[in-house]
Amino acid sequence: MIKIAFDPVYAHPLPEGHRFPMLKYELIPAQLLHEGSITTLNLFSPASCKEETVLGTHTKPYFDKLIEQTLTLSEQRKIGFPQSPELTKRELIITQGTVDCCHYALQHGVALNVAGGTHHAFADRGEGFCLLNDMAIASNYLLKNQLAKQILIIDLDVHQGNGTAKLFEQNPAVFTFSMHGAHNYPFHKEISDLDIPLNEGTDDATYLTLLSDTLPELIRKVKPDFAFYLSGVDILDTDKFGKLKVSPEGCRQRDKIVFELLKQHHIPVTVAMGGGYSADIKIIVEAHCNTFRLAKEFFE
Repeated sequence: MIKIAFDPVYAHPLPEGHRFPMLKYELIPAQLLHEGSITTLNLFSPASCKEETVLGTHTKPYFDKLIEQTLTLSEQRKIGFPQSPELTKRELIITQGTVDCCHYALQHGVALNVAGGTHHAFADRGEGFCLLNDMAIASNYLLKNQLAKQILIIDLDVHQGNGTAKLFEQNPAVFTFSMHGAHNYPFHKEISDLDIPLNEGTDDATYLTLLSDTLPELIRKVKPDFAFYLSGVDILDTDKFGKLKVSPEGCRQRDKIVFELLKQHHIPVTVAMGGGYSADIKIIVEAHCNTFRLAKEFFE
C-alpha cells in the first residue's frame, strides 16, 4: 500500500501573504480522499525529526537557533518567514515525513510527502521559505544507516535546488540533478552534479524531450539504488513565478516519465511536492494530485 505523509501542521497558518500557498496541503489529501484515489489508510502522520538526524546534515549552531528562536532579522529575511516555535515544529514534522517515506518506499516502491522539497536550505542557514533540507537529511539518514549506497535526487521544481547542490558537492554517493528556470530564484545558482537551465517560455515539447533524453542516461550512469523526486508544479504556464510554459498535461507527462523509468529499473523513490504558485488554487491541487494518481498507477 502506498503511504502518504500528511499532518494538519503542514497547513499551519503563516503570516499574511503566505497563507494562500499553504491551502494546498489540506486540499490535496482532501481531494484524493473525496475521489477515492486513496483512503485514510494511505495517510500517516509523522512525528518530529530527532536532533541527531537533523545534525547529519545541518550545523549545530544553526539548529540551535531554530530551536531557541535566535535567528537574526537578516537570517529571517533570507528565509522569508518570521521565526516562531510553530514554524520550527512544522519543519521538523515535514522533515520526518520525508525520512519515514524512505522506509515505506523501500517496502512498496514509492512513498509521497504532501509537503517537503525544501531544497533551498543550506547546512548553516535557511533560504527561500526553506528552514531544513528534508531530502538532504533523508539522504544522509539512508547512507548512515546503510539503507542505500547510491542516491539520485531528481529535482524538477522550477527553482534550482541550490542548498541541495551545495550540501552534496563533495559527496559522490548523492548525485544531484536539477532542471530549472535559468532566470529566476535563486539568482545565484550553485553547481549540481547536473544542471539543465531552461529558457523562459520553455514549452511541453522542449521540456519533455529534454527530460526524456536526459533521465534514462542518468540512471544508467549513476546506477542509483534509491531516488528522491521533487515534483514541483511551478513549471506550469499559470505559475506566477515560474516563467515556463508547461501545460497541466505536460506536467502530468513529466511525472509519468519519472515514475515509469524508476519502476522499470526497480528504484524506490520518495516524492515531495515542492512549489506551486498559480493564482487558481484548483490548478495547483489538480497538478499535485496527478502526481499521486500516477504513483498509484505505476507502483500499486
